[in-house]
Amino acid sequence: MTLRFYDTATASVRDFEPVHPGEARLYYCGATVQGMPHIGHVRSALVFDQLSRWLAFRGLRVTTVRNVTDIDDKILANSADSFAPDYRGDHPREEWWALAYRFEQAFNAAYDAIGIDRPTYEPRATGHVPEMHALIRTLVDAGHAYPALDGSGDVYFDVRSWERYGELTHQAVEDMQAAPDADPRGKRDPRDFALWKGHKEGEPETARWESPWGAGRPGWHLECSAMAGKYLGDRFDIHGGGLDLRFPHHENELAQSAAAGQGFAGFWLHNGLVTYEGEKMSKSVGNTVSPAQMLEQARPLAVRYYLGQAHYRSVLDYRPTSLAEATAAVERVESFLRAAAESGLDLVWTAGDVPQGFQDAMDDDLNVPQALAVLHETVRAGNTALAAGEDASAPARAVRAMTEVLGLAGLMDLGGASGNAAEHAALDALVRSLLAQREQARAAKNWARADALRDELAAAGVVVRDGADGSAWSVA
Repeated sequence: MTLRFYDTATASVRDFEPVHPGEARLYYCGATVQGMPHIGHVRSALVFDQLSRWLAFRGLRVTTVRNVTDIDDKILANSADSFAPDYRGDHPREEWWALAYRFEQAFNAAYDAIGIDRPTYEPRATGHVPEMHALIRTLVDAGHAYPALDGSGDVYFDVRSWERYGELTHQAVEDMQAAPDADPRGKRDPRDFALWKGHKEGEPETARWESPWGAGRPGWHLECSAMAGKYLGDRFDIHGGGLDLRFPHHENELAQSAAAGQGFAGFWLHNGLVTYEGEKMSKSVGNTVSPAQMLEQARPLAVRYYLGQAHYRSVLDYRPTSLAEATAAVERVESFLRAAAESGLDLVWTAGDVPQGFQDAMDDDLNVPQALAVLHETVRAGNTALAAGEDASAPARAVRAMTEVLGLAGLMDLGGASGNAAEHAALDALVRSLLAQREQARAAKNWARADALRDELAAAGVVVRDGADGSAWSVA
């Protein structure tokens, strides 16, 4: 099946044809490092980690770029707050660049904890000011940008000069809200957005760069266009990010890049947001949950599974039971792989071990829920084979392959599976014999006998987990 993805710009699922044969070039928006990461940030990064892994499995040489916005109004404001006389924060007073770096490390820690691969390039905005100047100059010379009318040193993109403005989100200019990024008195149209922000009184001297239009700093939208162009070229395959970035951020990126003569992204992919029991997460409401809190409640394996289990375009709803459900689901997979390895089965896999149903699902707009259904069906088949004493090599390799492709395998604990295979096979036979007796006792409603068998296993250090697919065991 041909790879197909939903493209926001055309509002359709289209066949994926790489711009450069044999390659896939992907840019997705990373963090504005003004504060700690929330699970929406981590979900977005995980979606594009899944995508890049699948593109690589399909034989493409993948280049990924995830930017870091390390200069921004809110970063400067949060730094300034730390120097206020009444500051009572948990951290020492910080210059803006130190605050940005601290939060950048927090984002990377959250990504690393659940096995999100580092991108090929992770450029910081502050390291690419010359490229931004070049892009502004191109736009000014082409008549698509102008210095502020009030002499503030700002430079704006002229939205009415670009007849395609609004093509990503399918809006007319007249229906758009004003851009709140600068004093509108300097603009020809309230919807014009800032490419360059002139240095303002009271801002740190370290947060200014000289430019042909006066000292200042880059606008948010400009940063991504400049960095995407530098690392991926004038035309690349996929631009991604959260659904909330479609407008104005991605709309403005597309406009300024296209107006500068770039083909820019062939596909625009946007992941859905995360809610709390159907409601938008909000600190004021008190219904937020952070990556750190999730990792306190569950293993990284379960957190990754939970954040990655929904279709990327769907809303992911968090409930108090979500992580427990994810833990139960993923530990059934882990237990099967552990049992297979301890039975002496070889888990080394090749591309041919990935079931066709899994491949079809992932090819079809990265349909992870359907792919997970194939994974769990294969686990059930494998457990049935093991219980019957039949050869479970094929399902074992298939499950291992699918968990590798989804980025789950690296977070799994297969216990002593690397030890003596004969010893593990003997132990597995003994434990499964007791589990079979326990199942018989439960079927006969002899709960005392069933509990006694479970206690006997627990005393020997064997943990039993009951699930819809039967009982699995592991060594505590």
